[in-house]
Amino acid sequence: MALESSGSVDEVSGWIPNHLVVYLKDELVGFLPLYQKTHSYGEYVFDHSWANAYHQNGIHYFPKLVSAIPFTPCAGPRLMIKPMYQLELMPQVIEQVKTYCNRKGFSSWHLLFPDLEGEEFLEQSEQPNLENKLLKRTGLQYHWYNQNYQSFDDFLSQCKQKKRKNIRRERKTIQDANVVLEFVEGRETTGPLWAQFFEFYQRTYLKRSGNRGYLNWGFFEFIANAMPDNLVLAVAKYDQQVIGMSLFFKGGDTLYGRYWGASAEYEFLHFEACYYQGIEYCIKHGLQHFDAGAQGEHKIPRGFKPIKTFSYHWIEHPQFREAIASFLVEEEGYVSQAINELTSRLPFKSKQS
Repeated sequence: MALESSGSVDEVSGWIPNHLVVYLKDELVGFLPLYQKTHSYGEYVFDHSWANAYHQNGIHYFPKLVSAIPFTPCAGPRLMIKPMYQLELMPQVIEQVKTYCNRKGFSSWHLLFPDLEGEEFLEQSEQPNLENKLLKRTGLQYHWYNQNYQSFDDFLSQCKQKKRKNIRRERKTIQDANVVLEFVEGRETTGPLWAQFFEFYQRTYLKRSGNRGYLNWGFFEFIANAMPDNLVLAVAKYDQQVIGMSLFFKGGDTLYGRYWGASAEYEFLHFEACYYQGIEYCIKHGLQHFDAGAQGEHKIPRGFKPIKTFSYHWIEHPQFREAIASFLVEEEGYVSQAINELTSRLPFKSKQS
């Protein structure tokens, strides 16, 4: 709602809302987020090579349909049907989307990062016929898990000596630079603090990609008012001046690290503000899971485990469907191999790895 209400998601951004709602008589019983896409940005499941292959063969890949939360590589509900109707209606919803793709000329439908319940249903209802099949794609992220740690030192005690020493060195560099970090809960934030964060957010995107980021000021203003209990900022200060911030979302037993920025380069400040502070927060508040965002092998030596993520894809074109299906089988093998190799590089003593 915040994305669409603020105008961060609209026709100009290339995310055109096209949601599917399900009614039984006058009762709303289901919802599937759907967006018409004219590009593949902001999805975090990368299909640029698929689009290029279509283009090279003179076939349109765009527009396509995507079921996702824009700019958010987090698992969550996608096929949302009231429990009493799930078995009956979920297959009908899936078939309705395929029919809609055919009727409107969309090349494909992509369901990104479903939660465990959605995965289980899609696995159980998988069609043996390739023509009707949702192709499963495996991805890779890095997440931290709380092993009932009592303190950050308790977490470090489970790490190998060399890795433990390196983490302490990074954190001490921040302390020696007289940079102090503190958490500000959503209900305690002020308008000026949000404005400062927005400036940092835009600065990060300008440096990274030359634009000011996907999200506008209205988005942050909306969430600050609508969901303050689900927000927390890690605020970094030097000489009483705010020099950097990272924004976290809270939900259930999970902390989600999403956006950050700083006024200048400070060695290891990114790791401190985005990772170590998040770990500290999880331990202090009893949160069991820390999802610090997509990508980043640099998270491995800091205690973030490699895990598989999943998405599901329906491809209308029969030849490309077959080619992509073969590619995904091969890709899954590479991901599994990578996870095995990356797991061996975790900082934990053998019983933790």
